[in-house]
Formats: sequence, structure tokens, C-alpha cells
Amino acid sequence: MAVPSPLLQRSGVDFLARHLRAVPRVDLLIGLAIIALGTLEAFTVAADHGAAETPELWWIGQALVTGVLVWFRRRAPVAVFILMILAQYAWHRQGYESCQTWQLFSLLIVFHTVAAELPFKPGLAWAVTGILVFDSGAVDHRWLPFDEVIFLTVVFGAAYLTGLAVHAYAARARRLAAHAVQLERDRERQAAEAVAQERTRIARELHDVVAHSVSMMVMQAGVLRRMGSPHEEMLLGIERMGREAVDELRVMLGALRMPLDEAIPQPGLDLLAGTVSSLVSSGLRIGLDIVGDPVRLPPGLDLSAYRIAQEALTNAVKHGGESEITITITYHGDRVELEVLDGGGGAPSELSTGNGLVGMRERAALFGGDFEAGPRPEGGFRVHASLPISHQEVFADERIK
Repeated sequence: MAVPSPLLQRSGVDFLARHLRAVPRVDLLIGLAIIALGTLEAFTVAADHGAAETPELWWIGQALVTGVLVWFRRRAPVAVFILMILAQYAWHRQGYESCQTWQLFSLLIVFHTVAAELPFKPGLAWAVTGILVFDSGAVDHRWLPFDEVIFLTVVFGAAYLTGLAVHAYAARARRLAAHAVQLERDRERQAAEAVAQERTRIARELHDVVAHSVSMMVMQAGVLRRMGSPHEEMLLGIERMGREAVDELRVMLGALRMPLDEAIPQPGLDLLAGTVSSLVSSGLRIGLDIVGDPVRLPPGLDLSAYRIAQEALTNAVKHGGESEITITITYHGDRVELEVLDGGGGAPSELSTGNGLVGMRERAALFGGDFEAGPRPEGGFRVHASLPISHQEVFADERIK
């Protein structure tokens, strides 16, 4: 005789274990209780139900089959319902007139299940069919007394009604959950609409106040330059910087007016050379050094790097006096470094609040970078930022969470 291989035995055990894990715990416990009760009655009261002797071992097999059917009653309620009635028919065909406790308990469970798991009309049809099958004596092969018909109708009908109540409760819970999801979506939509309206209002105010004022400043500087002012180069620098400010403000206003999830062009480190050129034309001594091979940075990282360099340069111009300012951008394989140095000597600005350094540090931290700022031993001020290139999105996601 061939012996099953260990591999086949193990696959069979794994298959059974996988299906048992999918069974709800309450059904697993009910099935085990039916098997235990059926085994107990087979060893104790078999003769009282008409068996030739006690124990009646084949009853254990029937209890085992019934318990397994209960395990899968939710997956196939109709199939389990029919099999349980057929099992009861087979029981009575053995000559037993009464059913055991665990058999009645199992039948009540399947009547409950067809109401709880099936839609109302199919569940009602199967329950009525089951009651008629038992009341007509088709299972027992005998005419039932009226009191027994009433008893079976009441107990099976009550089991069906409990299942119907569970079905109604589950349906109501699903409706409430769907309503809660819809309310959450409406709340998010209203919040998004409120944000969009506020962004539009801010964009309108910026356009009416800031953009108009900067444009007037640029126009007045141009008029003075064309009138032959002795500060022509400085006025030309003011014009260029003003136009750049207007262009960048236009981009920002477009961003405020567009939906949050739409991509828009953002400034990056490639604009830094133009900014430096405008300041140099105004008479400032600013040097820009690029070390390494420039690479294309992700838009978010490119914007943050530009803003850090722009803010550091603005602070150096305000506080560095007439000293030389040096900007160094170094591209490494996994990061980009920004360094802005000035020689100091300028008077501190009374309008400075320190928010610029805080903003630069936050921009660097958003991408997992390092930021340092402080006085130099030989005088002046140093700003240094190191921003990783390869993992910037991961760091940004962690900050968002």
C-alpha cells in the first residue's frame, strides 16, 4: 500500500489550517461545542434515544460532520441548510423518532443563518420551506401530532426571526457607515472649497496691493534712469530685481489660484545666477561659484534650495555692509550643499525678527537636510545647508506624517 508523502500530508494540513483561520471564532466555538455535545451523548444516553447500546460510535461521526457544516454556514448558508435537513432525514431513517439536543440546536442555528445571511425574500422562502418539510412529516416519515407541529413551527420561526433581527441590524450599521463616509467626504470637500476661496482672496489682495506697488516702483526707477540719473547702474539693478519680483509674484499668484493638486512651475537654483547678476549690477560685490556637475533636482528640493540661498543672500546684503559676499553651490553624488559667506560690517536691521533663519532651517529639515548659521571667527556670517538628493522624498513623507 502506498504511503502518502510527507509533502502531501503537510500541504493537506496547511490547506485545512488556512480554511480554519478563515472561520469566525464564534462559529468555530459553536461547531466544537456541537461535536463535544454529540460525543458526550453518544457515550451516555444513546440507549435512551433508541440505540442498541451505549456508546453508539457512529453518532460521533454525525456530530463531527454537523460541527464542520456549522463552521461554513456563513459562506454557503443555503447548502448548509439543505445538508442539515438531509442529515436529519438520514437520522430518522435509522429508526430514531426523537432527535438529540445537539441536532435541534444545529437546526435552530441554520434557520437563524438563512435569515441573517440571505436577502429577505430568499431567506423567508427557505425558512418557510424548511418549516413545511418538518411539519409535514417528510423528515420523520410519519404524521406529526398537532402539538409537535406547533412546537416545531414556533422554535424554527423564532430562530428565523432572530436571524432577521441580526440582518436588519447589520444593514442599518452598513447604512450608517456609508452615511458617515459620505459626511466625511462632504466635510473634506467643504474644507477644500473654503481653502480655495481663501487662496483666491489672498491672491486678489496680493495682486491689488503688492504687485501694483512693485510695478510702480519698477516704472519709477526706469523713469529716473532714462532721465540721466547719476545712479544709472543702481537704478537698472532695481528695475531688474523688481521685474524678477513681479514675475515670481505672478507665479505665486497663479499657484494660489490653481487647485492644490495641480503642478505649476516653481523657481529653482537656475534662477540664482540672474539674481546675483542683478545685485552685482547695483554695485554689490557678490561671487557665485558652482562646484561639481549640476544635476536636475526634484521640484520641491530645487525650490527649497533656491529659497534658502535667496534668504541667506538677502540677509548678507542687509547685514554684510560693503563686504564681499560669496555663494558656493556644491553638487555631490548624494547631496547638494549651499554656503553663503559675508565679511560683516553692516549695521543690524531693526526690522529683522530672526524668522528668516527659522524658515531656512525648516526648509532644510523638511528634506532631511542639515542647516547651520552663525558668526565666523574672522568676522562676518556664514550660512550652510546640506540637502540630500537621493532620499529627499522619503524624508519629506516622514515630516508630513
